[in-house]
Amino acid sequence: MTSNKTWFITGAGRGFGRIWAQAALERGDRVALTLRNPAQAADLVERFPDTALALRLDVTDRAAVFAAVRAAHDHFGRLDVIVNNAGFGQMGAIEEVDEASTRANFETNVFGTLSVIQAALPLLRAQGAGHIINLSSVAGIVAVPTVGIYEGAKFAVEGISEALAAEVAQFGIRVSIVEPSGYATEFLSANSLGSAPTMPEYDALREELAASLGEGDLGDPAASAGAILALVDAEDPPLRLMLGNLLPFVKDVYARRIATWEAWDHVALAAHGNPGSDN
Repeated sequence: MTSNKTWFITGAGRGFGRIWAQAALERGDRVALTLRNPAQAADLVERFPDTALALRLDVTDRAAVFAAVRAAHDHFGRLDVIVNNAGFGQMGAIEEVDEASTRANFETNVFGTLSVIQAALPLLRAQGAGHIINLSSVAGIVAVPTVGIYEGAKFAVEGISEALAAEVAQFGIRVSIVEPSGYATEFLSANSLGSAPTMPEYDALREELAASLGEGDLGDPAASAGAILALVDAEDPPLRLMLGNLLPFVKDVYARRIATWEAWDHVALAAHGNPGSDN
């Protein structure tokens, strides 16, 4: 099945959300594009007047999320693919980022995603099918210095999504976590990236991170559309899909984690104790 799907995409004004929405529309699917400024999707609505619906939405407004999901469902009659794409980054060492900035990041990346999931689930359960796609990141797999708040939010999305997948499979609903590497989207722009006042104590770590992230390694966002279409068309979609050349890096990360767990396993086993012992 490669057509006649109905999508609900958050953060569809630019970046991955816009690219994936356009790809779905161009193959004949129907798409509810939700975004803070619907004018950003005006050209798509003009090109696809019967299959594109633009809805104003700030995912941090829970009531508005429920209203938008319902409006999209009422307009198209069903929803097949829910894409939680809205989000923004946060730079800064843990000591540097204030509480308000941390809460704002989690409000969008975690609680916004949660609101969309909870709004859509009753509708997907009623129709006995659906596919929820939650956007994580390489930052949801491994944490590096000076990006910890954003990484914490994406780690949360990973945990929520994995539990959700096990909960809703019984209803015919599938869940996938998309984990992109670095891409040349607007994600690194001032509009999509929060930053905290810096402390000189962390400058060396920032310089190391910047040196390891060369612009030449950034992926082409347009190339991701085919992967997402393949994901939603899969009969048995994976729980996790990495985008970009991440596998060697992730294998190395997990190999080091396993080596550490093995080296300390004698301590872990001793910590369990022996409940059946009289000693």
